[in-house]
Amino acid sequence: MKVTVVGAGNVGATCANVLAHRDFLQEVVLLDIKEGTAEGKALDTWQQAPIDYYSTKITGVTNDYTKTANSDVVVITSGLPRKPGMSRDDLISTNANIVKSVTENITKHSPDAIIIIVSNPLDVMTYCSYLTAKKDSSKVFGMAGILDTARYRAFLADEIGCSPKDIQAILMGGHGDTMVPLPRYTTVSGIPVTELVTADKLEAIIQRTKVGGGEIVNLLGTSAWYAPGAAAAQMVEAIVKNEKRIFPVCAWLTGQYGLKDIYLGVPVVLGKNGIEKIIELQLNEAEKESLNTSAQHVKEVMDVLDKMQSATA
Repeated sequence: MKVTVVGAGNVGATCANVLAHRDFLQEVVLLDIKEGTAEGKALDTWQQAPIDYYSTKITGVTNDYTKTANSDVVVITSGLPRKPGMSRDDLISTNANIVKSVTENITKHSPDAIIIIVSNPLDVMTYCSYLTAKKDSSKVFGMAGILDTARYRAFLADEIGCSPKDIQAILMGGHGDTMVPLPRYTTVSGIPVTELVTADKLEAIIQRTKVGGGEIVNLLGTSAWYAPGAAAAQMVEAIVKNEKRIFPVCAWLTGQYGLKDIYLGVPVVLGKNGIEKIIELQLNEAEKESLNTSAQHVKEVMDVLDKMQSATA
């Protein structure tokens, strides 16, 4: 099996490194537009193999999409990262052009590849790639929910004083401040989280989760990369191994949850065919309202992309 990661910045390089360590692929191709960057990071990761005991070959290339040919899965991380004071929406114009170009090159050389988008603003960049790829939406989707739930679970583990391994959670909506964590579907080894965390502490954790990306941007001066890269790698593993994992994923909705023609974070079954099923939870009225608010925000930014593309058509 062959996987390509486009973008050898912090997130892409981390994703490729994690994939190599998991040791279930024959080859990972890391591609970047900047001369030498992908080659250097790929070489560094390959030299790590004798130390950490993996055999996955990692190849770095500069803007040569022929080397990505016949990839089974492609992860697109290309684009500008957020800087302090920037919202994800500020990135739309520049990153849409980048994601469009990358998708065109990927589909030319790997027409059957499953595409995972990590570039921000996530929901709209996934939509951009979907429009460009012109393939079934089950093959084009975005990584956001795994990262957001990981932050939520990490914060809960700190509060409870337990291992994050024991926390299961689901989170829906757009990747941003309007995301919808769902305490009703959050458990700790089967115990409802509401029995372990007070309501006010839980609400504080939910609010921290919603701005979790911004917290790291303010600390580092740029976007996170370890957790996002690992989250994308986890999605790749579920697909390649046909694990049928249930993850929150940015997926194209066609009426589920009363929403249509929008990319939004929802729980799905992820396997060798990409999104094999979208799971519809029985949300209560407050949860539905929060999800609709999130969807409205995403739709507004999707409309911005549609207008931009109409203007340049």
